Amino acid sequence: MKSVLTSLKDGHADPPRGLGVEQKLFVVLAAIFVTCLVLGDVTGGKAFATSVGPVSVGMILFPVTFLLTDVINDFYGKRGARFVTGVGAAMATLAYVALVITTALPTDVDSYFKADEYAKIFGGSSKLFIASIIAYVIGQLLDIQIFLFWKRLTRGKHLWLRATGSTLISQLVDTAVINSIFWAGVAEQGWPWIGAKIVREYLIKVVVAVALTPVVYAIHGVVIRRLKIEPAPHTDDS
Repeated sequence: MKSVLTSLKDGHADPPRGLGVEQKLFVVLAAIFVTCLVLGDVTGGKAFATSVGPVSVGMILFPVTFLLTDVINDFYGKRGARFVTGVGAAMATLAYVALVITTALPTDVDSYFKADEYAKIFGGSSKLFIASIIAYVIGQLLDIQIFLFWKRLTRGKHLWLRATGSTLISQLVDTAVINSIFWAGVAEQGWPWIGAKIVREYLIKVVVAVALTPVVYAIHGVVIRRLKIEPAPHTDDS
């Protein structure tokens, strides 16, 4: 304790170093990733009408996390992508706990949201949260491994293959896991309905993944040419 107080008084012998471009980029990518992940969870209860049926508004934000996982994986390797995946899971859990606590607090008569309104919007479902976290972690870890497999196989070439290929497989698993866990045992919804929902949501993710391929290339180009940061070597498995 004495040494700590002394260092605070006299100044730290080794002051914090400034963040480099690589560190700043990682922070920005991770911040956008976590924001889209948490907002996707919070807003996912609303659905909008499409020609193929109702679709969660979370589908607008979640594809951004797919894209950023691939970018982080390409430039910071498996360790960086797994770290962001862990941070995302932790922040989603923190948001869920905070919403549960604030929902349980008594509501003042002058509150803008009444108790039932707030609970309906932010209360959420424990079963849905558990299903989404399990699906998220499995999907992310699978995406990271498949992305690196294609990167090694193509020796760092064909960005579209590793980006789209990893997303198509991992999101099939993600979509199947979350719907199977959440809807299993619900009397009104049998497995044919669940299966149709999985197929519908997955096909939308396929379209989004393909549509986002040019965006992946654009980000890749900006990072290399403007920020002068090179992708992690395809032989690097760390």
